[in-house]
Amino acid sequence: MKAPLFLGIDGGGTSLRVAIVDADLATLWSLTESSANPNVIGPDIAQIHIQGTIRALLQLAALPASAIAAAGIGIAGASQSHSRPWLLQTIKPVLPDSLLVPSSDLEIALVGALAKRHGILLLAGTGSAVFGIAPDGRHLQVGGWGYLLGDEGSSFWIGSRLLRQIIREYDSGTAPDPRSLTRLCLDELNLTEPRDLIAWLYRSAEAPPVRVAGLAKLVMNLAENGSQMAENLLQMAAIRLENQVKIMQRRLDYADAEIAFAGGLLDNANPLSLDVAQRLGLPERPVAKFAPVIGAALLAEMEWSAAQ
Repeated sequence: MKAPLFLGIDGGGTSLRVAIVDADLATLWSLTESSANPNVIGPDIAQIHIQGTIRALLQLAALPASAIAAAGIGIAGASQSHSRPWLLQTIKPVLPDSLLVPSSDLEIALVGALAKRHGILLLAGTGSAVFGIAPDGRHLQVGGWGYLLGDEGSSFWIGSRLLRQIIREYDSGTAPDPRSLTRLCLDELNLTEPRDLIAWLYRSAEAPPVRVAGLAKLVMNLAENGSQMAENLLQMAAIRLENQVKIMQRRLDYADAEIAFAGGLLDNANPLSLDVAQRLGLPERPVAKFAPVIGAALLAEMEWSAAQ
């Protein structure tokens, strides 16, 4: 009998990653394509995109679909809680003989980061959310409401607070200090005055939320170069992320949960990620054991092994 192979599918907000691994989670083949978020490109197009990527990976590996023992699936905008039928309908035609394990992008990130199925994941990138699974199997998500309703502490939240600070300063008639965030931000964007932000933000092919979220990198760079105002803004973001984790610990009654970090703001050492780790009492910034796509494959392996 051939050793079992497992397939992981990670449909994040910006890309689709598919990987085939062996029982030791060694990646044998992988592909990365554009986003398959059904809320962004539509469920029909997302379905075709996901199926095509799986077929392309099987062709790359010169494997029949029957070689895949189980497949784990986590797609942004299509979690198991509300999209299980769609996830199964999407994958079943391509992998008819495989055990299918529908999940969410947050769960596969948690499983990948901790290499186990319980703990707490703090995600902070363009958006933010906290996802937790207690040892007794209870699942809970805090945040993740999108940029209009929440996403506190995220890149969008940081960027929008920066823009609001600039607007307040301008409307009050206060002349900006050359070292202020207003002046530094405008210089970085090659703008002359705050009202130039209107054209920069709204008259662009790039969606306003993406443009606003991109400003978090500027704030991060300024904080690393000693800007106290930028540091203060990041501290406010850190407090909000800390509060979301504490809400999760309280609601799951899981104070001693292992905590994982994910997302562009936390997956590297920077003033924000280090501050959040310190506020949560962690000895160091958590580093993920595996990427989310491998987390999806591991989830599939766990379910397959349990069924044997």
